Amino acid sequence: MVLLLAAALLLAWANGSNDNFKATATLYGSGTVSFRRALVIATAAQIAGSLASVFLAGTLLHAFSGHGLVPDEVVADRAFLVSAGAGAALSILLASRVGLPASTSHSLIGALIGAGLVLNGGQIEWGPMGTDVLIPLSVSPLIALAAAGALYPVARAARKAMGLQDWTLIDLGRGMQRVDTLADGSLALRDGRPLTEAEVGTCERRYQGSILGVPAQLLVDRAHAVSAFALGFARGLNDTPKVLALLVTAGWSGLDPRFSLVAVAGAMAVGGLVYSRRVAETLAHRITGMNRGQGLTANLVSSTLVIGASLMGAPVSTTHVSTGAIFGIGMHTGSADWRIVTGIVVSWVLLIPLAGALAAGFAIAL
Repeated sequence: MVLLLAAALLLAWANGSNDNFKATATLYGSGTVSFRRALVIATAAQIAGSLASVFLAGTLLHAFSGHGLVPDEVVADRAFLVSAGAGAALSILLASRVGLPASTSHSLIGALIGAGLVLNGGQIEWGPMGTDVLIPLSVSPLIALAAAGALYPVARAARKAMGLQDWTLIDLGRGMQRVDTLADGSLALRDGRPLTEAEVGTCERRYQGSILGVPAQLLVDRAHAVSAFALGFARGLNDTPKVLALLVTAGWSGLDPRFSLVAVAGAMAVGGLVYSRRVAETLAHRITGMNRGQGLTANLVSSTLVIGASLMGAPVSTTHVSTGAIFGIGMHTGSADWRIVTGIVVSWVLLIPLAGALAAGFAIAL
């Protein structure tokens, strides 16, 4: 019982460290808010989503309990649940250590399979896992990528149709001044003076104009913050049941369900607060550069897909959806770093067997 609770809390902590910041990565990456403020928004949204998950995402509890994958007597064995939780947690922590966004869904699937193979004599029932879990997880990042790539040019065309300008500005102590982009790609003031490397780093892109009398940039930033909170809420809504499944399947291990929920939500929040910086930098700055409008587009796509999937009980990965949306923007603008993207995709492929191997090792030891 103690090992099971420890494994569940470790998994929640690992999940928060790798996943919490994904909701606000575009806020930070586009320069809309600082890292610290983005982290606060992500944490608050995750806690709200975690608390709501018991009422809105109960179907996911069954999807990640192991039922249908192995016989019920194996699922009832706490060694199976401890091994799955510990294997998934360690695989996610390894990904966080090197700054790669990892999927809790994929790590849990791999861990459930690895522990199941050991404790069920090498036999796994693949049918339910393929149709109910693996298909939604595999398709969702492609949908996010396509949706973000399709939505962004529409949003940009709408902005231009409304007469809103996208200017690069700099504050040199005399108020914000417009900066021009020269033929060679360098930046210069309107009088022709080129900007120094240090000055280029302080430039900001802002929308000029208003919508219904409200400054366009203010509307974009507020909508971006709301979409980020919605994505963080959706992440808590979608991921908390995956961790709670370990305890629910074991009959709450004699614990008050309310205590288990608060403990899991708290561990996820703490993990995000203390160990998310490396993954945050990868998502915010290393996949692609983005302005505020592009960040808003990516977050709108991600939050819509994750919230919809959570309400339908489809176990999509917030990692894959948010990364796919950011990559979709990068593909459209031509600024995606393919080396980073390739590394992320390879890590996704390796995550399931890694989690399975770790869980199998725990199962053998137990």
